Amino acid sequence: MTTTQLQCQQEPIGSPFSAASTAGDVLAGLDLSGRTAVVTGGYSGLGLETTRALTAAGARVVVPARRPDAARAALAGTGSRIVPMDLADPASVRAAAGLIREAVDRLDLLMAVAGVMATPERRVGPGWEGQFAANHLGHFLLACELYPLLAAAPDGARVVVNSSAGHALTDIRRHDPHFRTGYDKWLAYGQSKTANALFAVHLDVLGRGDGVRAFALHPGRIITGLQREMTRQEQIDRGWVDARGRVVGEGFKSPSQGAATGLWAATSPLLDGRGGLYLEDCEVARVCGPDTPMDDGGVRPYAVDPDGAARLWEFSLAATGATPVVR
Repeated sequence: MTTTQLQCQQEPIGSPFSAASTAGDVLAGLDLSGRTAVVTGGYSGLGLETTRALTAAGARVVVPARRPDAARAALAGTGSRIVPMDLADPASVRAAAGLIREAVDRLDLLMAVAGVMATPERRVGPGWEGQFAANHLGHFLLACELYPLLAAAPDGARVVVNSSAGHALTDIRRHDPHFRTGYDKWLAYGQSKTANALFAVHLDVLGRGDGVRAFALHPGRIITGLQREMTRQEQIDRGWVDARGRVVGEGFKSPSQGAATGLWAATSPLLDGRGGLYLEDCEVARVCGPDTPMDDGGVRPYAVDPDGAARLWEFSLAATGATPVVR
């Protein structure tokens, strides 16, 4: 598919839901019994809302967790299975995937919700920039490791990747993806979110013949643990919260509203036969111009560019040593 063809598909499709919809609204009346999902970050913030909604609808949910004890406490009573995993550690990702393969014989949903934002400079693995590693490379490796389970889903599978409006900050910095010439925490975050979107574009190309479709999304503006690396003053200066930490910024969603678009991506029949799309507010997002303010919505052309997605895929394969996804 060409860039023009994919951009033409980035048009609203008449979703009955909106920015105000909650996780409960999206899954109301749906029976997900017999479905198996993996939700990264499924024990805090948007991930916790996602796990609770899926299990309430009858799905079996596996939650890879960097802090297993915290995950068990947060998910008590949901019936979720916890496996230890650190997205920034390739060996840990492979070990977690092995445990998941032992536990289930197919996977209907892979929801990449975990993430970090605007962190201090960190080097992980073989010197990778930390946000790119945790937000993109770890999820990339996990998806490749679990792909046979996705391809085994009898009614098709969906991979849903949380990106962000922050992708508007930068395309992939092919000249210096790991910021070896100087670190900027917001550009590093933006690059990782562009990578999330491009990952979904190319995974969909590779997976559609096996019934595996992929979507990326902007969940909206939500104050969760994602902001834990930012000081209170930074959040005040950005107009997000007041001195007591209460949300004061306009356009913020609740965690349940923030989880809604991912759950819509995972379950909506309106998306049957579609994939490689960027979503927001429980709808397909439009492509926006380079001068569009970041918070005005839409997706930048470079974040849905098939050629850019294919280049990032090859780069990520080389970096992680992942098994290629082939039919």
